[in-house]
Amino acid sequence: MLTAHTIKVLQSLDKKKFRQKYNLFLVEGNKIISELFNSDFKIKEIFSTDPQKLERADAPVIHISENELKKISFLQNPKDSVAVCYLSEAVKYEDRNIQLVLDGIQDPGNLGTIIRLADWFGIEQIICSEDTVDFYNPKVIMASMGSFTRVNVIYTDLTGYLTGTENVNIGTDMEGENIYNFQKPEKMNLILGNEGNGMRAETEKHLKKSVMIPRFGKSRSTESLNVSMAAGIILGQLFSE
Repeated sequence: MLTAHTIKVLQSLDKKKFRQKYNLFLVEGNKIISELFNSDFKIKEIFSTDPQKLERADAPVIHISENELKKISFLQNPKDSVAVCYLSEAVKYEDRNIQLVLDGIQDPGNLGTIIRLADWFGIEQIICSEDTVDFYNPKVIMASMGSFTRVNVIYTDLTGYLTGTENVNIGTDMEGENIYNFQKPEKMNLILGNEGNGMRAETEKHLKKSVMIPRFGKSRSTESLNVSMAAGIILGQLFSE
């Protein structure tokens, strides 16, 4: 049985300040939890309505009721298990040939989807501005569908990073070069801006080139694409070359 204190602590982990206070975050669902077993993330304990499905877990698996699961889950329809994991401080790798750089992304679903896209295309590292939504946000973890275990996400001062990187900084702009004609450089950073405001002026100063996704619809009434959707289209084209 879960104690009232444990429930209170786990419920608080939807907020960054409490994740940092307790050095913990949650991962929900057996499918995503199983991704942890082959990663560097350390599991403190797992609460499950069906412990037998988690026999591979190298951590205590505690049986709980469905009612208890509902109390600690952040999902409307809770899955079978919740893993309590320790935060892991990312270590910056050397710049990779293709990286994603995120300037103020705020929607956790977008960040999680972008992490999943990076994993799909073999991009090992994402560089984020310090105000980008927290990597350990439960909605980010869920949207990444386990890909968070394979993509290194770094938070840093973007101006300082973009000044020092040797990769070519590529932005997105409706006045940029058509992505279907774009010749990608050998080493590049694809920079994606905030959902509502786009890239900051200080970020734009460091761009070498910009690309755009042309519209083919006759009405031309759609003003923009969701940032994670745009990332998927651009990466698909870059990796098709």
